Amino acid sequence: MPSLERLRAAAARPDTKTGKLARLVLELIKFGAVGGVAYVVDVGIYNLLVFGPGDMMGRWPVRAGLISAAIATGVSYLGNRYWTFSKKRSRMPVREIILFIVVNIGGIVIAQACLYFSRWVLDLHTLTSDNISRNIIGVGLGTIFRYLCYKFWVFNKPTAPKP
Repeated sequence: MPSLERLRAAAARPDTKTGKLARLVLELIKFGAVGGVAYVVDVGIYNLLVFGPGDMMGRWPVRAGLISAAIATGVSYLGNRYWTFSKKRSRMPVREIILFIVVNIGGIVIAQACLYFSRWVLDLHTLTSDNISRNIIGVGLGTIFRYLCYKFWVFNKPTAPKP
């Protein structure tokens, strides 16, 4: 496995295949780190709301998933805009926020559809089945969808120079 320093050095050569590949690998590492933090926020809040003390939202797992995903989306936006895709963000944050929200709604729908299928088609209602269907399968599929949309649609502009 190449070291981070070697990846950065290779990424500094923009016109080579190695440089392009190194930039992609570094971008994926950053995206994964941001996604990991957002995932912990999402899963933690979801499990607290559905299975935590007081049965807060045990009867409404899809609503709990929407709440936890909305909070995790905020975490993800900040990390991706200011770190993962910092060199590709535009000077129009309102446009990016709108596109980011649209893409995340798509990712949330994917995860929630997996939960819905598990709960109401397969009739599985356990902590394990919820976490596998929503938090592994759904979030995994949603992550692939989000990365591709962020890279090619949301954060696809080089940062404009400051006046």
